[in-house]
Amino acid sequence: MSRVRLGAVGAGWWATSNHFPIFAGRDDVELVGVCGKGPELGTVRDRFGFGMATEDYDELLGQDLDAVVITTPHDLHYDNAVAAIDRGLHVLVEKPTTLDARAAWDLVDRVERAGVHFVVPYGWNYKPFTVAARGLLAEGRIGDVQHVLCHMASPTRGLFAGDPSDILQLWDSETGGPDASTWQSPARGGGYAHGQITHSSALLFWLTGLRAATVAGRVSRAGAAVDLFDAGVITFEGGAIGALSGAATLPDDEPYQVDIRLFGSEGVLMLDIERERMWVHRYDRAREELEVPAGSGAYECIVPPNRFIDLVAGLSTENNSDARVAAHSVELIDGLLRSSAAGGATIDIRSLSEGTP
Repeated sequence: MSRVRLGAVGAGWWATSNHFPIFAGRDDVELVGVCGKGPELGTVRDRFGFGMATEDYDELLGQDLDAVVITTPHDLHYDNAVAAIDRGLHVLVEKPTTLDARAAWDLVDRVERAGVHFVVPYGWNYKPFTVAARGLLAEGRIGDVQHVLCHMASPTRGLFAGDPSDILQLWDSETGGPDASTWQSPARGGGYAHGQITHSSALLFWLTGLRAATVAGRVSRAGAAVDLFDAGVITFEGGAIGALSGAATLPDDEPYQVDIRLFGSEGVLMLDIERERMWVHRYDRAREELEVPAGSGAYECIVPPNRFIDLVAGLSTENNSDARVAAHSVELIDGLLRSSAAGGATIDIRSLSEGTP
């Protein structure tokens, strides 16, 4: 394949500030068409060199394509992805892939039957020090995982409860800012759990290979329309237990917090994105400390879009955020939100997606 023929559905802030510049900068990508809404669509087409622009997704999928990038609102991701997969196209879809567990596992089944590449661009899953952490876990450095701490906090109060353009201070974007109708609408998958805990939980599941079995959780809106704070107690298949927490209200000038601590039968692994640390301390007193360069913990999403093209073009086989990783995250968040709505009742995760792989 000389050039990957790529279509895009969704032409908003994140697509135009992150994904499209990356794809347009590669000589091995042909931007065949873009699908979106609004008077700026023609400007987006011309700015990035798409061959055509349309408001009709079926028209886009009718072009000669190899792959599709999906950056539509959260509640549209599943339908958009299904339409592409069913046409045999490779898919990069923004997180969360879906809003409920059954749909997430349906995507896994469709992807595996179709034999296509499917990437969810979780940026932290591609950092060199998180890749190193996964390698240590795979080598058995801490033995069997017995207890998990998974915490995330973000400077996103404006995104979820105020003026979404506040987040532009972090990204230095000139593309207009996020659309509040997605981030601040419960019906569209707004809120901290689907918007941010999707990152920390997907990192946890990719690192460990764990799958949640039950969750009992609570969320707090603190006056907002969607959840700003989330807490959960998790049991995992295999017997491990864990605690999950999330908070949307760091001050705008502070870095993201992602803190994952894994307590195993032979030692402990600590991964701290904010302080840019990763170490393994074993019970036999062996110590492994990774030197993490300053700035490495800052969130960016450069590798995943590039990796997607490399996968499609046969230049790589490494996918750090595939459909299964995404499904493990979606089903946990689905269970957490259902639990909170039921007053903190324990939710059986498998029951949310009976009959799925």
